[in-house]
Formats: sequence, C-alpha cells, structure tokens
Amino acid sequence: MKNLFDELSYEVSKYTTQKYSTSFSLGILALKPAIRPAIYAIYGYVRLADEIVDSFHGYDKEKLLKRLKAETYEALEDRISLNPILHSFQETVRKYDIDIKLINQFLHSMEMDLHKIDYNSDLYKEYIYGSAEVVGLMCLQIFTEGDKQQYDKLKPFAMKLGSAFQKVNFLRDLKDDYQLLGRTYFPSLNMSVFDNIVKTQIENEIEQEFKEALQGIKKLPGSSIFGVYLAYRYYLSLFEKIKRTSSQNMLQQRIRIANSQKLLVAFKSYIRYKSAYF
Repeated sequence: MKNLFDELSYEVSKYTTQKYSTSFSLGILALKPAIRPAIYAIYGYVRLADEIVDSFHGYDKEKLLKRLKAETYEALEDRISLNPILHSFQETVRKYDIDIKLINQFLHSMEMDLHKIDYNSDLYKEYIYGSAEVVGLMCLQIFTEGDKQQYDKLKPFAMKLGSAFQKVNFLRDLKDDYQLLGRTYFPSLNMSVFDNIVKTQIENEIEQEFKEALQGIKKLPGSSIFGVYLAYRYYLSLFEKIKRTSSQNMLQQRIRIANSQKLLVAFKSYIRYKSAYF
C-alpha cells in the first residue's frame, strides 16, 4: 500500500531533521502536530542540497546537485519519487501549493555555493534570498495553510527571520567556510582584517533583523507561533554567544550551544510565551 511508503518518506525527513539539528527538531515539536510532517519535509529537502555542496568533498558536487535538481522536477511532475526525502517534499509542495519559483531560487543559491564568488552587496542579497528567505516562505505557506492575505502580510517578516538565521550561520561557520570551503559570504569582507569592529557591524545588521522578525512571529497562527518563537530564541541565544566571542576566537572555533542550554532556552521561552511577555 502506497500510504506505507508515504509514511516512511515523512519519517525519513523527520529523522534527517533530528539527526542534523536539535534546535529545529525541538522547534518543530512545538508546532501543531498536523503541520509537523510538512516542515520536516522542507527541512529534509534543503538539508539534502546543503550536504551536497558543503560536505561531499571528493565527489563531483556539480553532478550530484544537477541530479538532485532534475529529480526534484521529475518528482513534482510525476507526483512520486523513490527517494523518500524527495517524495515527502513533492507531496508537501503540492498539498500546500508552494510556488515553484521558491524552489528554483533555492537551487540557484545552492549552485552558487559550487563556485568561489567574491560577494558584493547584490550577490549577497541574492544568495541569502535563495538559501534562507525562500525556505522561510515555504514554511510560511504551510503555517498560513492557504490564507493568501495572511501569507502576504507575514511575508516580509518571514524573510527577515530567514535572513537573520542565515547570517548567524555565516558567523558561526566562519572558520570552516573560510578555511575548508574557501567561502566568505559577507560583502567585500577581507578575512585578513576581520576584527571586532567589522564583526560588530555585521552583528548590528543581524540584531535589527531579529527585532523586525519578532513582530511577525507575534502575528503567526496559533498552530505555529510557539514553534517559530522557540527557533527564534535558540538562534538568538547562539547569536548572543557569538557577540560575546572575540573576532580572533571566531576564526579558531565553531560556536555552539550545548543541548542542556537548549533545554533551558526552551523552558524559559515557554514561560515567556505563556505569560505573553515576548
């Protein structure tokens, strides 16, 4: 029976999320159960592409990404895929009427990661839109469940949140991106002069996006508001730790939040949420 394969596909995406991200996994658990599988499917798909460009060293990344791209469009056209992650993704795209343009833009940003690019302001915005903001918009389409008016109203905030998350990732992964992958995403950033002044300038930009995004989180439907707020608080705690870390140490280590600290963040976030203090 095909429904067994459907169930398996969503379970694979769920396990992928749990394996790669404790933070997002806990955030998804705070969503309404009915929409959790779709969010797992989104995360599983974008993680698949991320792994190709970030981790599969020694393999033909360009060939693998082209294959994923072709299989994505085939799955959407055929309404099925033997790849469980792709299968759950295509079903989610159809169920929630996710715009194919968002998928195109995401894959375009993944293709950008295959090449060494000197990011100017325009390319930086283009990359962030495709790698992070469109993912936020895919999730928003699920959260609003077909309410176009609500989607349009919340769209700018979802993009700000996705952008803030991605820029925090850039700072967190600064060492590995530069030393292992030869990437620097921030426009015209010369790593030889990355100091606390430059770091603070980047942090001020992120801080403003977090503030703007929070206003949108407060307007989300009840089915998703706490889950998104929890993810926001996780990233905010990581951001605060990054702010406390010197620029020199940023280039020597990858900043992390311990799982025990994440649980404390979850507890405090729930108290804030229930008291309407956030």
